[in-house]
Parts: sequence; C-alpha cells; structure tokens
Amino acid sequence: MTDEAVLRTAAMMAVISMLEESSGTADVGRLPGEAWSSDHRRQAMGRQSLMRTRSGRAPWR
Repeated sequence: MTDEAVLRTAAMMAVISMLEESSGTADVGRLPGEAWSSDHRRQAMGRQSLMRTRSGRAPWR
C-alpha cells in the first residue's frame, strides 16, 4: 500500500470509530444510573427507598 492509501484508510477508520462512539450517547438517559439517584427518584415519587425494598424478605415459593 502506498502512503496515501494508508492515510486514507486510517482516516476512514477514525471517522467510523467516532460515529460508533457517538451513537452510544443517545441511550444514556434510558440507563438506570447509580443506586443513590434511583433511590432519590423513588422517594420523590413517594415509594419506599431501595434499602427498605432490598432488605425485605422474598415471597414464599
């Protein structure tokens, strides 16, 4: 390969890498996030805290 072909290939791969990297940012708002933020949202809606929910016993099976 010539130097020009190598540079062209490297440029194309860099652009593809940037496009793949930026597409993941659209889903950030759909992720649950940290436990404390989830707990804060639950309590703001009047639900039990995560600590209380997780410490409860599992139902009998």
